[in-house]
Amino acid sequence: MLSYFIRRLLGVIPVMLVVGIFVFSLLHLAPGDPAAIIAGDHATAENIARIRTNLGLDRPLLEQFVTWGWATLRGDLGVSMFSQIPVTKLVQQRVGATVSLAVITMLIAVTIAVTLGVLAAWKAGSLLDRAVMGLAVTGFSVPVFVVGYILVYFVALQWRWLPVQGYKELSEGFWPWLRHLILPAIALGLAYVALIARITRASMLEVLAEDYIRTASAKGVATVPMLLRHALKNAAVPIVTVIGIGVALLMSGVVITETVFNIPGIGRLVVDAISRRDYPIIQGVMVIFAGVYVLINLLVDMSYTLFDPRIRYS
Repeated sequence: MLSYFIRRLLGVIPVMLVVGIFVFSLLHLAPGDPAAIIAGDHATAENIARIRTNLGLDRPLLEQFVTWGWATLRGDLGVSMFSQIPVTKLVQQRVGATVSLAVITMLIAVTIAVTLGVLAAWKAGSLLDRAVMGLAVTGFSVPVFVVGYILVYFVALQWRWLPVQGYKELSEGFWPWLRHLILPAIALGLAYVALIARITRASMLEVLAEDYIRTASAKGVATVPMLLRHALKNAAVPIVTVIGIGVALLMSGVVITETVFNIPGIGRLVVDAISRRDYPIIQGVMVIFAGVYVLINLLVDMSYTLFDPRIRYS
């Protein structure tokens, strides 16, 4: 078990190195000069050159990358070019809203998706099965912002059940905090539900066709214990895998969802930084997102050993 964990942990190092190189190169090779944006439309060439020097943008790219990479390893993500506030502080100010949205979305999506997938497999070929598959197709076909605007129009504006936009801290009360997250979580989680439900159904269908399931059914094992204790546990590895993969879908959707619902999270921070070409913020947030994604996939790999002990010795 320890050897398996060490091998997976060592595999994270080259992945993060490649991510760092990609993020740094993509931003610095893209057209546009942040120094010119900071200086303004009427700035002289001398002013722009002075700003580039102060920001260190006149140094060779390799030197900039090494300096940035070493600082990142020490937890220093740099300082915003415009606000002159440390990136770590800006992230800390907004991480609560983003984490809250992501956690609520995952709880809602995984609970609904796994339940629908199990029921669809159990009633394969029925109206319920076709309805779940239709929902899956719809979830993949409709963009997040379209779902968001539809929910805002009907649920918030027409029926006035939930707030239109904004965010409340958990310290202001559990219900106000949750009320502001339900709509964006549903909008963000629809594609996530579709992905997990389809994989759950496919994996459950394979397991339900096994001999030991038919034997358990013939011996009179009740439906619910058979589906949950015998079938779902043995079908869990593909389901857990797609949940981990779906985190990338979740992270990309956070940016759009926070914009639609005016949530002051990390997604909004990234959108504002991109419009101003604020390199330190963009680089820092992308590295954080990549690190979270790699960490979650590492935890997913470790969870395999709980469902299939044979993986420990592979």
